[in-house]
Amino acid sequence: MDPLDTWDFSSPLISLWINRFYIYLGLAFGFSLWICFQIVIRKQGFAAILAEAVTSLDLPVAVVDLKAYDPDDYLLEEEEELLGSTSEEESGSEDQQSGSSVIDVEDLGQVMDRVKKEKREKAQQEGETGVLRSAVKNEANEPRAMITPALREALTKQVHAPRERRLLTYILWHESHRCMETTPSLACANKCVFCWRHHTNPVGTEWRWKMDQPDIILKEAIENHQNMIKQFKGVPGVKEERFEEGMTVKHCALSLVGEPIMYPEINRFVKLLHECKISSFLVTNAQFPAEIRNLKPVTQLYVSVDASTKESLKKIDRPLFKDFWQRFLDSLKALAEKQQRTVYRLTLVKAWNVDELQAYAQLVSLGSPDFIEVKGVTYCGESSASSLTMANVPWHEEVVRFVSELVGLIPDYEIACEHEHSNCLLIAHKKVRTTQLRTLPSPWAFLLLCPLFSSFSLTLLSWVSTWLLPFLNQILRKP
Repeated sequence: MDPLDTWDFSSPLISLWINRFYIYLGLAFGFSLWICFQIVIRKQGFAAILAEAVTSLDLPVAVVDLKAYDPDDYLLEEEEELLGSTSEEESGSEDQQSGSSVIDVEDLGQVMDRVKKEKREKAQQEGETGVLRSAVKNEANEPRAMITPALREALTKQVHAPRERRLLTYILWHESHRCMETTPSLACANKCVFCWRHHTNPVGTEWRWKMDQPDIILKEAIENHQNMIKQFKGVPGVKEERFEEGMTVKHCALSLVGEPIMYPEINRFVKLLHECKISSFLVTNAQFPAEIRNLKPVTQLYVSVDASTKESLKKIDRPLFKDFWQRFLDSLKALAEKQQRTVYRLTLVKAWNVDELQAYAQLVSLGSPDFIEVKGVTYCGESSASSLTMANVPWHEEVVRFVSELVGLIPDYEIACEHEHSNCLLIAHKKVRTTQLRTLPSPWAFLLLCPLFSSFSLTLLSWVSTWLLPFLNQILRKP
């Protein structure tokens, strides 16, 4: 029998009917793909048209594919260009421009027509326009001021806790009422989560602002310090002799805000401090190894070691440099080469950087500091720029336990002293113990503790730190 005679036309129809759901699903999937393809094509076309229209307005624009966009690759440029001004300045400018800065896409055609009309009018005044553009260009090329009225007002509202002065008194045996805290640079290359300034200061990886001369900075810093001391005159509990002493600055802590070592004339500034018989304590964030090597001797050089791994350092300090970790390590190596008194400053943030003891021990061996200052983080209030809370502040017992375990991993160091009220402990290298007569204290240590510090000829300090002290150390260490 012929197979065609037995073929039933209804069989394939029945099969299609039975599998109709799979067919519908396939058709729906294909139709969805077609719709998505059309949307993507139209979006790309619209983005290109919109970019061309914005370009005609003489505004910078770039079409970026979000699939290939990595925020880390553009972090440095965005921080320097967008965050060069503070949030306070931006909020102030938004109030002034909110009424005219928004352009509806539907009105873009009218805007373009108006711009073309203005261009034709400007073309008739080419001579005057050329002069105006030249003036604007020259003004734009000038570096802007680091501190603006809005920034000054924002920083003035913030009050610094007296922890540093307590540490100066208890640990360093300083006359803290004669210590001035200042900085020649508000800018910083990090955005640390525990920054007590709540990121109101400018950020950047290099100096690009107007620069005040070192003598002017020092003169005004001393005047402001004296004006602050004057406010305590007649206050109950203030001793008259201490008040008079406080009017004469004897120590200067360059750690108020920002990164002091970014200041191009930092060596001149330090030299002026010493010429005024003022000791210098400089704190750097370990992101400028070349500047650390070029820094002239200071009384005491601090390096902030906020984490011991690349991941945690990026999370806590939020640095702008892409090669931040290598810069961090190079800074510690540069510190080891400095023939002067050096200090690691560790800030413990609970649940963030308190479980990296072995890595911290390796960093200690890398920089070989004379002292290691370990303190619990200070909570400075809620901030939209940080997720830090009181839960991240370690108890003093936890800081003590961390220090005890760390000292067990670095046999050349031991706990020197403890200040519970400041939630801080000091670890010292055994070579700086004053009870060891066979070793000399760390370079500059005897100058700091000697009451005749201010009477030394400070022009010889660089020579003493670089040549004499290392030589004597080598001799006295021999059996």
